[in-house]
Amino acid sequence: MRILFIEDDSNIAAFVVNGLESSGYAVDHVSDGENGLHMALSEPYDLAVIDLMLPKLDGFSVIESLRAKKSNLPILILSAKRSVDDRVKGLQLGSDDYLTKPFSFSELLARIQALIRRSSGVAEPTSLTVGGLTMHLLTREITRDGQVINLQPAEFSLLEYLMRSAGRVVSKTMIMEHVWNYNFDPQTNVVEVRMCRLRDKVDKEFSTKLIHTVRGVGYVLKAEL
Repeated sequence: MRILFIEDDSNIAAFVVNGLESSGYAVDHVSDGENGLHMALSEPYDLAVIDLMLPKLDGFSVIESLRAKKSNLPILILSAKRSVDDRVKGLQLGSDDYLTKPFSFSELLARIQALIRRSSGVAEPTSLTVGGLTMHLLTREITRDGQVINLQPAEFSLLEYLMRSAGRVVSKTMIMEHVWNYNFDPQTNVVEVRMCRLRDKVDKEFSTKLIHTVRGVGYVLKAEL
């Protein structure tokens, strides 16, 4: 899942970005409304978190412009503006939720997860299963045929993306954007390196392989190819 965070306070930005990335999200941080609006209109995000008091273009204007351009991007306002009038205005302009500062990260994360569930139209699963491979999203435990598999955070995020896209081929560019949030660089081999390590842990000890390379296209996770 990829999130756009528009916030000009560097301390809050660092705190939120670190927390969201540790929770498995890819995050783009932008510090002004003008660039934030451009990013929101040009990149594929699952959700945007927007401050209201921003340089160049305030958060209200960003939201109003997005909705005027028919963007249905889920939007969570995160702002020090606490008045009822500000909350009402933000919701009327098209935001989906409003959280005031100061805030707890756990509440922010819960609201983000709720908005993503709502926008997808389906209940957020507590586990993902493909073949004998199961990922428990709440405990972050992974098992295959009853055997526990230990993954590093980046490997967990990569496997989660593959499992959420099970049966669908995902390109190297898509993986870079949704897992590591890098701009695509055809020279980098970070995807290949991580995929190799993930295969060693997920597939090496098992006769049925789940992670498959589709030459010239990308990767797919499925029990049978």
